[in-house]
Amino acid sequence: MKTVVGIDLGTQSLKVVFYDFESREIVASQSAALDLYQNDKGAAEQQAHWWLNALTEVMGKVDADIRSSAVAVGVSGQQHGFVPMGQSGEVLAPVKLWCDTSTVAECDQITTAYGGPQKCIDEVGNLILPGFTASKVRWFANEGGSLYDQLHSIMLPHDYLNYYLTGERCMEAGDASGTGFLNIHDRTWSSDMLKAIDPNRDLSECLPPIRTESGAIGHIHTEASRKTGLPEGIPVSTGGGDNMMGAIGTGNVSSGKVTMSLGTSGTIYAYSDKPVIDPRGEIAAFCSSTGGWLPLMCTMNCTVTTELMRGVMGADIASFEAQVSSAPRGADGVITLPFFNGERTPNLPRAKACIIGLDAQNTGPENLLRSAMEGATFALRYGVDRMRELGIEASEICLTGGGAGSLTWRRVVADVCDTPVTVLEQDEGASFGAALQALSLLEGCETGDFQQLVDAHLTRNEALCCEPKASAVSFYNESFANYQQAVNAITPLYS
Repeated sequence: MKTVVGIDLGTQSLKVVFYDFESREIVASQSAALDLYQNDKGAAEQQAHWWLNALTEVMGKVDADIRSSAVAVGVSGQQHGFVPMGQSGEVLAPVKLWCDTSTVAECDQITTAYGGPQKCIDEVGNLILPGFTASKVRWFANEGGSLYDQLHSIMLPHDYLNYYLTGERCMEAGDASGTGFLNIHDRTWSSDMLKAIDPNRDLSECLPPIRTESGAIGHIHTEASRKTGLPEGIPVSTGGGDNMMGAIGTGNVSSGKVTMSLGTSGTIYAYSDKPVIDPRGEIAAFCSSTGGWLPLMCTMNCTVTTELMRGVMGADIASFEAQVSSAPRGADGVITLPFFNGERTPNLPRAKACIIGLDAQNTGPENLLRSAMEGATFALRYGVDRMRELGIEASEICLTGGGAGSLTWRRVVADVCDTPVTVLEQDEGASFGAALQALSLLEGCETGDFQQLVDAHLTRNEALCCEPKASAVSFYNESFANYQQAVNAITPLYS
């Protein structure tokens, strides 16, 4: 047996899959939970050594014979996190994550120094938003003191795992496009943006080489082999951000398909063979990891919303599914604005969640849970509509992430977005995409030639796919309009 390994470093857990590519079978899938530090000022941080501990733990759960069958590894990681590394590879401070909203002031400072929001969009492709890496680097410059002086390498979470496994420092263009300081048009660092982040230091000296082509970035070294049980010397692919690897893992490598991830955050993205620049900055202009571009919208609160409400209601997964399926469409008028962690789209980093429309008749757990699900979906529907306005049509939505396991949620997505929903047999998303990228090393795929690979290794789960229903589509169009009206009403409170 020969396997390729996909490692996905998420927010809540680190996951690994071993895929026997000859028998087309996932032979092992394990995960380990991760802690998360948050406070009321918007901070969201993890320690990098937690990731390494989780990697050791999760590999220990996999049979030694399966680990020894690995012939290549790919790494996926949560985007935007800032890993500040010293010259000897030590991590200098806690890692600020994608969901950290404590750097609003730094975003404003960078944007002003660069010349304003429109110039950022026109020249680099994206606004400087609190989730992106750029403001975290500025924050470290402002607050890090002598530790900032020791900064030798700016890395992203997946880059750090690559470094741990191989000793190589590099950054992949897809993941790098979420930093805010990559020019997404030509996949090069923006020297002007780096100056806007810190005019007193040449930050390009802290940036590793950008990898724009598929290939191996190195090989598992002796110490990593000893700690993980992976064979020494096997190649490690470039890897990428979780959305970029999720695109591979859902077959989103050519035009016409949209992937929607119902994870801690919600994301919706599509492949494009040219840059897609949103003049409003709502759709992020990212690069893909397959040679194209990956226009993407992210919401900060997806399964966060349903998990928090499940906790309040004391509902386990089975009870949650039973209650949301029994509640009526529209939750009897209850509307949840799911901004528990602030929000990126709309750009309201200081926002709080709101539940409106409650009365003496509709205040019940089933409506509160259903409204949480629908609110998270409405937030993503906005992205579907905005992409359509930018010329990106979806013939289908491929669902991935934990929320895709809910029958009711799949139906809600199809009806709210008026688009057929596809679920794959290979439901591992980003981790499976990382494994397929690792497989591409063995099969000699060129950067822009992933279609044949995904066609060979991805299949639809027909039992879980669903079509929109006309009556539900009409109902949800009105409900979505009500949701948007509520968002507009609370926006002045948190702007």
